[in-house]
Amino acid sequence: MQRIIRWGGVALAAGGLASCVHVARHGPYPVTARTNTVDVYHGVAVQDPYRWLENDHAPDTKAWVEAQNRVTFGYLERIPQREAIRRRLTRLWDFERYGVPFKEGGRYFYSRNDGLQNQSVIYTMTSLDAAPAVLLDPNRLSADGTVALTGYAISADGTRMAYGTARAGSDWQEWRVRDVRTAQDLEDHVRWVKFSGASWTRDGLGFFYSRYDAPTEAGRLTTVNYFHKLYYHRLGTPQSEDRLVYHRPDHKDWGFRGHVTEDGRYLVIAASQGTDPRNRVLYQDLQRTGAPVTGLLMDFDAAYDFIGNDGPVFWFLTDLEAPRGRVIAIDLTQPDRARWREVIPQAADTLKNVTLVNHSFLCTYLRDAHSAVRIAALDGTWRHEVALPGLGTTAGFDGKREDTETFFGFTSFTEPGTVYRYDLAAGQATVFRQPKAGFDPADYETRQVFYASRDGTRVPMFITHRRGLKRDGDRPTLLYGYGGFNIPLTPQFSVANLAWMEMGGVYAQANLRGGGEYGEVWHQAGTRANKQNVFDDFIAAAEWLVAQRYTRPRRLAIAGGSNGGLLVGAVLNQRPDLFGAALPAVGVMDMLRFHRFTIGWAWTSDYGCADDPDAFKVLHAYSPLHNIRPNTHYPAVLITTADHDDRVVPAHSFKYAATLQSAQAGPRPVLIRIETRAGHGAGKPTSKQIAEAADRWAFLANELRVRLPRGYGQ
Repeated sequence: MQRIIRWGGVALAAGGLASCVHVARHGPYPVTARTNTVDVYHGVAVQDPYRWLENDHAPDTKAWVEAQNRVTFGYLERIPQREAIRRRLTRLWDFERYGVPFKEGGRYFYSRNDGLQNQSVIYTMTSLDAAPAVLLDPNRLSADGTVALTGYAISADGTRMAYGTARAGSDWQEWRVRDVRTAQDLEDHVRWVKFSGASWTRDGLGFFYSRYDAPTEAGRLTTVNYFHKLYYHRLGTPQSEDRLVYHRPDHKDWGFRGHVTEDGRYLVIAASQGTDPRNRVLYQDLQRTGAPVTGLLMDFDAAYDFIGNDGPVFWFLTDLEAPRGRVIAIDLTQPDRARWREVIPQAADTLKNVTLVNHSFLCTYLRDAHSAVRIAALDGTWRHEVALPGLGTTAGFDGKREDTETFFGFTSFTEPGTVYRYDLAAGQATVFRQPKAGFDPADYETRQVFYASRDGTRVPMFITHRRGLKRDGDRPTLLYGYGGFNIPLTPQFSVANLAWMEMGGVYAQANLRGGGEYGEVWHQAGTRANKQNVFDDFIAAAEWLVAQRYTRPRRLAIAGGSNGGLLVGAVLNQRPDLFGAALPAVGVMDMLRFHRFTIGWAWTSDYGCADDPDAFKVLHAYSPLHNIRPNTHYPAVLITTADHDDRVVPAHSFKYAATLQSAQAGPRPVLIRIETRAGHGAGKPTSKQIAEAADRWAFLANELRVRLPRGYGQ
């Protein structure tokens, strides 16, 4: 790619942000200075007039953010329903929520939130009948709740906890070690960790983790992340003495996760390449001093997820020659592919996760985008299917090979997560913890429907609303989608979505191509040159909702975050007539430059890269930023992002908002809500989640003309 940069008047004049363009109904937008910036991609000149907004440290960018927030919050504060929605959300959010327990060293560990705590608290107990004790309360780590727990790992004897935290929503993590018996931290402190957990050696003397080299302070949230490294940290030593276990200076885009096998003998290393589901696998014999790291699966031909081992025999969940997944066994003493053994063959459903508990494989499948769990013997013989409470999503089923119990969580669109203890010997589930939320799930119903996309592909969609709702063609409806990175959208409970349905709204969730609902073929059908399939699936879902008289375009909103924000932006450009409002969140909006920031390069496995001429044509054809048409009547748009988002840097949303505001010819508002001290979404404090949800629903209530039920929020 040739680059021709013509900078002209980047700095905003002192009065630039004070002058405004009048827009009906919600007031004026701030003027956003345009520059004479042009890139040439493979002979095609592409303007980028708001390039200066990529500099998040610049005073002009900070002034722009403040000015945009003044307009946005000025609009939101004038919506009469906003306060009632916020009060109702706060009441609905105020119920106990539990994480799925696990057992280590004779102790149980799980998380609990009393309802309105900004962060969930980690508890431990010595038996299921014992009183739980607080092990770590992240709410004590910051006054505003913006320090979040990113993960934790317990040593095999149950006496030490390594735990990671992130500040203000950043992907950067710091790891510390806590004594489980005293709930006090040791001196250990590990920094600059990203995309990593921790895995203890069997002796409990240290753990493996992965990190990048320390960035500069100025580039901490934007500099591209390359050269991941796997380290071993020994307790009681400074990070500067951590041992480098494995890295690949010849492959800057490889990432590493180390996992110690249950028997403590092997370190299994998964080597990824961006977000490509394919990976490599290496291992090290920890019982042999100085043993080398040995490549086992290095062809990068499929996904290989390590399940467990029986001595030198490793079990993997893979999609090799099985796009919906199967289980294979590889003997390290005879690793030739001809000697691999299939244990569990591919099924009609999509195999998403396998654990090894009670000398059995616990297999979690997706059956038309909802969970099904089956148990198999170690030779692959099926034993039985686990009875689940209904159409929903499970999580958990972890444990040790000798355990006779496991725990799992179950949730649906209308049921908060209940945690069950499963007795593997008896094949019975009992409730371990069940939340008591302030609503009756029986008041709502969920349907799964199937509709035809543009090319005839059969696509599933879940629709949830108040029971007995009449389809009169005029219901306010929110259509949500993602469609990427092999990630499935399954039934999940959301307080915010419940509040939307209480307001009389319909919630629809489409299972688009590009996701992981039907395995790797379904995923690949929505990537790279096939990305338009995702947008077609989403548009077809909207048209189906209108045709089936759930709603009409003026009362139909669309929403999605991250890759789903890209989805919303692209579809909005292609069919602005089909929607009344849009909520793109932390979206990937500039498809020509996403790979130049933090971890954006990793997404090229799904998107392709503009440096390639063929990929450029595809990306340029749908890029949300580059396909906004001037003087077009767009529906109402509320863009949301955050100043500490170092996954999808906020410049994507900044440039998109400025361009869309300039292009809007209709009366509907185009606003951007920029959260401070927040990131891509993980670890966001409860208080910020409530505030953002209230603003999103207030925006839709105003723009879709939603009349709240009498007494709502009182």
